[in-house]
Amino acid sequence: MTRRKRAVFLINSLAGGGAERVMCTLLRHSEPQQEEFDISLVVLDSEAAGNAPPDWVDVRQFDCRFSLARSILAVRRVYAELRPDISLSFLTRANLSSVLGAVSPCVISERAHTSHHFSKGLRGAVSRTMVRAIYPRASRVIAVSDGVAQDLRENFDVPDDRVLSIPNPTDVDSIRIQARGSMPIDVGGPFIMSAGRLVKVKNFAMLLRGFALAGGDRKLVIAGEGEERGALEQLAQELGIADRVLLPGFIQNPYPLMAAADVFVLPSDSEGYPNALIEAMALGRSVIATNCDSGPSQILAGKPRQAVTGVTFAENGVLVPVDDESAMAEAIRALNDGERRAEYGAKAAIRAASFNAAAITARYWDVLRDAMNAAPARQH
Repeated sequence: MTRRKRAVFLINSLAGGGAERVMCTLLRHSEPQQEEFDISLVVLDSEAAGNAPPDWVDVRQFDCRFSLARSILAVRRVYAELRPDISLSFLTRANLSSVLGAVSPCVISERAHTSHHFSKGLRGAVSRTMVRAIYPRASRVIAVSDGVAQDLRENFDVPDDRVLSIPNPTDVDSIRIQARGSMPIDVGGPFIMSAGRLVKVKNFAMLLRGFALAGGDRKLVIAGEGEERGALEQLAQELGIADRVLLPGFIQNPYPLMAAADVFVLPSDSEGYPNALIEAMALGRSVIATNCDSGPSQILAGKPRQAVTGVTFAENGVLVPVDDESAMAEAIRALNDGERRAEYGAKAAIRAASFNAAAITARYWDVLRDAMNAAPARQH
């Protein structure tokens, strides 16, 4: 009888972020692969889970407490036990740990625009140096967008033949089912929505300024939690819009709220891959996004970022320059037109369907098999 191969998936935690959600989506759609693989999920940190893998997955939980050194030791221990034929990791610390602890081919996936992801101080410089030294040793590197892939090639020395771009899977059917749930908050009127961690790179401050400039009586809901909450609440007061801005915190199921919004806005300075943007599109929302690195121009205009300038009414949504509240206000006012919103919403839903979770998951498994088959055979 032929031994089933072992595939190990690795991530920092199952907290309520986009990478964690994508990992669980990939696992849910990997159930048919059980005929060929025993599949395990290794979780490095013991954080409150905002996402759950399917019940059939073998989960190995550690408590590395955000430490790279502890993570490397944990990965070496569990890889020595499981002896995977192939592994797939998400997020920088898990990626570094996987490469350094690998006993077999390892595929890593970069979820953020790496050059923008690290801080500018000494710690950021050390992290960049480690990525530049270690990422090229991976069997394959999957980037979530063409912009992320280009950054890895040009700035982190990942060989051309090892890096490729695969967009995130969007579980459109699941999102639409979840959107039928009850509203998590009572907004009390028409509203614009955004979502994400309340951190500077998401630039919700620019969105507040653009929202104030746009005028009108709609409300703005920003779902998410983070260190910028106090600053954003103060800015809303200063702009005189505090009575129209809601910051409800992290919402386990944001999709009923997203489906009810007039417009969804992504105001980020940088993105690895804008999951929430695709999810809003899957629910037929008209969308506005900054033309940031990386992903929005590819998704909305089918063009590289450099080919899009100014306020652009692209095929599948509106693109605006990064950190430009006047442009944001112009886009918001343009989507006051209900007919234009409906037209964009219909196109957005069609575009989102092209990121079908089953098809994207199959592409991931193609890469895993390719990396596994290209490696020398080893004894078990």
